[in-house]
Amino acid sequence: MGEHSAEDRGVTRSNLVGGNYYFLLYGNMEMTTIKILDTTLRDGEQTPGMSLTSREKLNIAKYLLTEVKVDIIEVASALVSGGEKKTVSEICRWAKSAGMLNKIEILGFVDKNKSVDWLNSSGGKAINLLTKGSLKHLTMQLKKTPEEHIKNIQETVDYAKKQGVRTNVYLEDWSNGMLNSQDYVLKLTSALSEMNIERIMLPDTLGILSPDRTKNFVEIMTSEFPEVKFDFHAHNDYGLATANTLAAVKAGCKCVHVTVNSLGERAGNAPLDEVAAAIHDHTSFTTGINEKKLFEISELVSLYSGGTISQNKPITGKNVFTQTAGIHADGDKKGSLYMNLLIPQRFGRERGYALGKLSGTASLEHNLERFGILLSAENKKKVLKRIKEMSDKKAVVTSGDLPFIVADVLDEPGERKLKIESCLVASGKGVTPTASVVLEYNGEKFKAGASGDGGYDAFMNALNKIAKKIELKLPKLIDYEVRIPPGGETDALVETVIVWQQNEKKFKTIGVHTDQVMAAVRATEKMLNIVARVN
Repeated sequence: MGEHSAEDRGVTRSNLVGGNYYFLLYGNMEMTTIKILDTTLRDGEQTPGMSLTSREKLNIAKYLLTEVKVDIIEVASALVSGGEKKTVSEICRWAKSAGMLNKIEILGFVDKNKSVDWLNSSGGKAINLLTKGSLKHLTMQLKKTPEEHIKNIQETVDYAKKQGVRTNVYLEDWSNGMLNSQDYVLKLTSALSEMNIERIMLPDTLGILSPDRTKNFVEIMTSEFPEVKFDFHAHNDYGLATANTLAAVKAGCKCVHVTVNSLGERAGNAPLDEVAAAIHDHTSFTTGINEKKLFEISELVSLYSGGTISQNKPITGKNVFTQTAGIHADGDKKGSLYMNLLIPQRFGRERGYALGKLSGTASLEHNLERFGILLSAENKKKVLKRIKEMSDKKAVVTSGDLPFIVADVLDEPGERKLKIESCLVASGKGVTPTASVVLEYNGEKFKAGASGDGGYDAFMNALNKIAKKIELKLPKLIDYEVRIPPGGETDALVETVIVWQQNEKKFKTIGVHTDQVMAAVRATEKMLNIVARVN
């Protein structure tokens, strides 16, 4: 069943949530494996404002191949720059040492020897030639006849073969070619099928296709050329990249192209996570993708690219596994009634239940269980009432706030074991930032001072000194986000959201203050009390 069978993804006949839907229907039948080519490092880097360093590209390449288990990565375009050539050389050197050089591909051009020589000197062994897949592109951009173009392609392919370089071919603007000059597309493909070419790639370059048209056009190609191996390369201009990719798979494409976080020009490319999950759950095919690593590669690429992930993006969005309505939490508690095949555990994530004005008793109980807090039915009502009151005032209530809300409502001051008594942070132009902190823990006060790269860094350095004294192990700071109301004045409230990780668990704390650093200090104080209870 390929490298990762439905069983590997946690699917059994008694577990309908979290695996391959077709496996559930057809049992242990053999499933065709669809190859996944990730082009984050080539097409994805064409995202406006995005530029990855050599080290970042190497790290992404390693993670995609060794952890996510994509089949192929397209890492660059030939002839771009000296820096890009150095990066490609580093990736190819690592891939060769890891026995994965055959998984590295590079975009090249129909220029006989220039692109092939560039690739060869970089250590690459596979070139993806960019040819013209529509007559309009050929005649208006290259100003050549089909015969001239085919002759030039043949020369480049022959040269690549002599240099020991494998060749694949992109039919750029293929979708428009099928719409407006189908005879040309078929003529070109017929000529290519006679050359020393491994795969022919069908790009929807401008993202103009619908699933129906994709299926129709791919079926024309696969029926006309049954011996040719076709890839499909979708763009997301109409938000149809994943749907079009599924249509192409069902029509006979054996390899599909994706990027992490749907990066790419304009609206981007087909997203890796969505395509993999959709193939697993909505087709009779499988892939070699390790679903549990999809969230991690999404976060890694987001960190390097500087691009944020939409909170409601399928699979990797911050909120997609969080139930808000109380009736949903109640249904889940009584029988997983509001869960589908996309259970968070498939992707190394956890289900969450939001706290707010729409919350019910079940939402509260899910969160209380997380902290091991036991409350009577009457006290649950009191806590839920307070949560709704806070939500009505537009306060953001997180699960991390719950122990403090419980303590406040039930008048249990012992819940807050630790308090930042005072904090002085000094920073300015030409001045090394410093901080002094006084912390009260179990009735005893501790004081420390430190410097840092910024005000909050100095504060954390001082806090670490105190933590060592009281033998409190602090978690790792994963993410730090500052929210300022649109159009807010200089004295507007600032909300600082910090994500922490301790061992395998992540949690979030929020602080609000008119001063950004003090907002972060308040968020950190909440973290300290959560950690103190665990310790």
